[in-house]
Amino acid sequence: MSSMESAHAQAEAHGSLRSYTLGFLCSIVLTVIPAAIVIGGWLDGFSKMAALMAAGVLQLAVQLLFFMHLREEKKPRYNLLALILGLVILVVIVAGSMWVMTYNMVA
Repeated sequence: MSSMESAHAQAEAHGSLRSYTLGFLCSIVLTVIPAAIVIGGWLDGFSKMAALMAAGVLQLAVQLLFFMHLREEKKPRYNLLALILGLVILVVIVAGSMWVMTYNMVA
């Protein structure tokens, strides 16, 4: 493989400046919104928890799509399968922790 082909192959693996800028702006917005909700006391109870979790999930999606280039993969989706397994484990741990904290609180 010549150096020209190698440089072209490396360039395909990276995103454009527009893509990185859009991802960065989305990340900033998805960080400022939850901070404003908590600092400003805009929401209470379940609605606050739902808004923060939704912002976290959207932040994960932005990171995967814009910075880790998950959608641009041409090889078999082993990275995607590993990611899905990791997310399942994460959901089980977080949901289990929330369940334990909710139903075993000392009144």
